[in-house]
Amino acid sequence: MRGRVAALPAKQKMRREPARMIAVDWSGAEATSGQKWHIWGADLWPKRQKRPLTLQAGRTREETAQWLMDAAVETPNLVVGLDFAFSFPAWFVREECGCSSAADFWSVAATEGESWMRGAKPWFWGRPGVKKPGAFVERPERGFRRTDRAPLAGIRRTQPKSPFQVGGAGAVGTGTLRGIPVLQVLRRAGFRIWPFDVPALPDAPLVVEIYPRVFTGDCTKSSAAERSRKLKELMQDEACREWLREDLLAEAAASEDAFDALLSALGMWRHREQFAHLTQAAEGDERLEGRIWVPQGD
Repeated sequence: MRGRVAALPAKQKMRREPARMIAVDWSGAEATSGQKWHIWGADLWPKRQKRPLTLQAGRTREETAQWLMDAAVETPNLVVGLDFAFSFPAWFVREECGCSSAADFWSVAATEGESWMRGAKPWFWGRPGVKKPGAFVERPERGFRRTDRAPLAGIRRTQPKSPFQVGGAGAVGTGTLRGIPVLQVLRRAGFRIWPFDVPALPDAPLVVEIYPRVFTGDCTKSSAAERSRKLKELMQDEACREWLREDLLAEAAASEDAFDALLSALGMWRHREQFAHLTQAAEGDERLEGRIWVPQGD
């Protein structure tokens, strides 16, 4: 893949709020067609005057990574939100994989993830005939990272799923295991991955883990009518109305994936000043597990 963000100067500049925001609704689909159908990217860049907000599908995971690297070359002062878990519970990283850092775990997961999904490790469940391990039934918290179990303001009906679930309704494990190699690619290209790395806006692009429910709320996203209702509400928000066009509204109303990407990008932009204040996680479980980025305040 081409493109690399320029190296940071010896003395880091003062961080400021990002100039561009991209939210990607991810997919762990194996087939190229499935990836192109389900991966949506919403890109809000006010400097791009004619179409400051775009919403597109049609890219594979590899093509999405290249698109993000190209965007960072244009705009290093960029934040990207990716909709998959950036790691696994700390006990699994340490005890099952023998890793003491997220980067070491990513290397193991990138190499062995496909075999894990096929049954090489007993913890992964959800494929036909593979039930949830008894250890997770007895101690459900073992199947989740701390960030997955943390209360999310304004959300009552759903919480993030376990990254060990690789099949069935709402499964996120497949997207995670097929997304981790993309984190490696972006990191090598100069992106900082939060909270594992020290953020360096505006000189280096930042990647954060997002959970679209934080931005869509408790609406029934699978319902086109509900999506349309939520989009009409957005049009009442002056800050959102500035960016939205009829074609974007139609795309988001027609696709749950597009809906998630669009609302995530707008929500991230609304709270963009908060990205300048993010710091690296302290040593401990969070440095291994990562954390979902959730905006603070209204």
